[in-house]
Amino acid sequence: MASRIQPPAWLIDEGQQRVVLLINHVLMQEPAACERLRRVAGQRVELRWRQFNFCVVFTPAGLIDKAEAFQKPHLVLEVAEPSPWALAQTVASGQKPPIHIEGDVQLAAEINWLIDHVRWDLEEDLSRVIGDARAHVVMGVARQVAQALRQWMARPGAAPGGRNGSQVGFP
Repeated sequence: MASRIQPPAWLIDEGQQRVVLLINHVLMQEPAACERLRRVAGQRVELRWRQFNFCVVFTPAGLIDKAEAFQKPHLVLEVAEPSPWALAQTVASGQKPPIHIEGDVQLAAEINWLIDHVRWDLEEDLSRVIGDARAHVVMGVARQVAQALRQWMARPGAAPGGRNGSQVGFP
């Protein structure tokens, strides 16, 4: 069964380390976000979805670090949507997925503020590598592709296995 396939532990750990690095990169570009997170230093949050758990702790620098899963979190955020496809559709449409919250309400409010106010300026980062003009063109194309994907995902029957007339197959 495809839904029971579990990636190896080392791959999950490595992926989570990369997510921590990306989040910290974005946070470092937002001094207001780091200041807010300094106030909750030492507090732990666990994000759960299906069989996956991701635990982080806020540092005195206003960043995050991966936390050990055996430590009791101050806040648990459990994504209530079990379907990866439905979750992707929700996020692609700019909405927040349904979340079950357990624990520190003030910490949940801080995280909600981060989600609402912190954005990754990918074009700025890309311009440091390939230059301003090329980054602008690449991001323009990426926006068009993202918009087309959002429109396709919003169509009824666009889910995998659905009948939407755009399936690839052989007669």
